[in-house]
Amino acid sequence: MTDPTTPGAGTEPAPDPAPGPGAVLVMGEALIDLVPVPEEPAGYRAEPGGAPANVAAGLARLGTPSWFAGALGGDGFARMIEDRLRSAGTELGLCARSELPTTLAVADPGPDGTTYHFHLGDTATFRLPDLSARVDRFAAVYVGGVAAVVDPAADAVAATARAGAAASLLVVDPNVREDRTIDPVRAGRLLRELCGAAQVVKASDEDLARLWPGTDPDESARRLAREGRLVVLTRGARGATAYAGEREPVSVPAVPVEVVNTIGAGDAFMAGVLNWLTTHGADTGVGVAALPREQVTRMLGFAARVAASVCARTGTEPTRPPGT
Repeated sequence: MTDPTTPGAGTEPAPDPAPGPGAVLVMGEALIDLVPVPEEPAGYRAEPGGAPANVAAGLARLGTPSWFAGALGGDGFARMIEDRLRSAGTELGLCARSELPTTLAVADPGPDGTTYHFHLGDTATFRLPDLSARVDRFAAVYVGGVAAVVDPAADAVAATARAGAAASLLVVDPNVREDRTIDPVRAGRLLRELCGAAQVVKASDEDLARLWPGTDPDESARRLAREGRLVVLTRGARGATAYAGEREPVSVPAVPVEVVNTIGAGDAFMAGVLNWLTTHGADTGVGVAALPREQVTRMLGFAARVAASVCARTGTEPTRPPGT
């Protein structure tokens, strides 16, 4: 087995990429979701997942060049993840490699959403390289999720995020996860720091309630926006609201569909926001909080339709809305 601390197993970056205009660097975890099979009470289906990997695949499906900066293991699950990302069109040249196995997340869908139980120990998934020196080649850098709070990935994510905020457009989705293996106090601190560094924050109302307990999520979003950010607050079936700087928020309803699946809908929404920003020339930290109200409304509507394309069928792969 390769030692995960040696070159080639997660610490050595790949050769310099040439991502091209509008490309997005997506840093974080690619793992396997074990999802219950409704028709088989004791059955689970293995599906490639991880919020950052979902965003990377979603961006590529929507036509945005995406480079996934995760870590892939040496098992069959890793090959499944790699096949999924490559088939979507995601570039994997910045991925670390290891012979260690892949992290598993056991999904537990319920009436209030899906919770996860993680199997993290001694896996390849979180052995990420520091890519601070590469971020200036990208239009935007996305970070968030479990990799932002789990060692040894957390330090690499934080360093890359700081560099991304200085040289590019830093987009953060805290995607808060609670699990016995995750220290909630440290995780909350790390995610709040990432939100504080970002020019764009996309978060659910549940995320903000966990990060700033005792404060209404709308007020937390307003405060983050007043500091010069674009903040997108999602509320599931109740739609989404964007807060840009000091201006009044903009809201759109969720797109009505017959819901088949909710796993990955938030990541599809995130991919829709990133795709819209990079294709409409809004991928600069200086101007993103000053987007005209009409453009913010269009961005939210587009992202809502992208999310609906996931909710309307099984799987986590979004499709581009007709006519866009």
